[in-house]
Amino acid sequence: MTKVVKVQGLQKSFGKFQALSDVTFTVEAGEVVGFIGPNGAGKSTTIRALLGIIKRDAGIAEIFGKDVWKDSIEIHKRISYVPGDVTLWGSLTGGEIIDLFMKLHGGGDKKKRDYLIKRFELDSKKKAKGYSKGNRQKVGLIAALSVDSDLYIFDEPTSGLDPLMEQVFQEEVEKIKESGKSILLSSHILSEVERLADKVVIIRQGEIVETGTLDELRHLTRSTVTIATEGDVAEMATVNGVHDFTQKENQATFSADNQHINDILKEATKLGVNKFEAVPPTLEDLFMRHYEG
Repeated sequence: MTKVVKVQGLQKSFGKFQALSDVTFTVEAGEVVGFIGPNGAGKSTTIRALLGIIKRDAGIAEIFGKDVWKDSIEIHKRISYVPGDVTLWGSLTGGEIIDLFMKLHGGGDKKKRDYLIKRFELDSKKKAKGYSKGNRQKVGLIAALSVDSDLYIFDEPTSGLDPLMEQVFQEEVEKIKESGKSILLSSHILSEVERLADKVVIIRQGEIVETGTLDELRHLTRSTVTIATEGDVAEMATVNGVHDFTQKENQATFSADNQHINDILKEATKLGVNKFEAVPPTLEDLFMRHYEG
């Protein structure tokens, strides 16, 4: 696969504050990468460095094999970007601003623009100064999705949108993904990332603490198991790989190391299984593992 984005050892300080100390990850061609972390972790700083808005102190940052600082003008011709708080010209209508953004990018699909205006239920004839935050986001999203780009960078793109519009955004991103485009998605909505992302990058205090596909990351954490048996379910508490065991009558819930699931099943079979449910950890579980405490 071709690396569309390459970030290696990226560092950035603001005075004495080290915002990014060692950020390394890639976005391959046709890949959706979920970039997650709490406020202040360094997500937006990383994205601003990738866009050539701020200059990095050290490390490698390339898009399409070009340096993001030296070749930013060439790179920008092939990317679409939506920030978490879109700022608009108040005296222009939403439709005029979308057309302006498309023209600045070098064109766009007017039929797709009209389709997206309808899908996102935007009043495009209304002046931007009368828009809510959610409607400002819609303008940015419609403009970004109406042009044909090789890389889409979304930084908290659904901030201010209601759940129905979040759903519309996710469906449109899935279409981009199917067409083979690359997407870097920074989002605080973990279910959104879980649905869309091929790979997840978790950042904490300016450092990448976990990278991989959801399946790869799930191997690192425990599944939640609920079991009911004919025999005494309390015997399961001592099985290798069982943790946080709780029991109510003859049903128990516990967390299980994935590498020991087979051993757990063998022991459960001896007791006569009436119910066995194993739920893999969600992205939220993975995320919280790095931030609790």
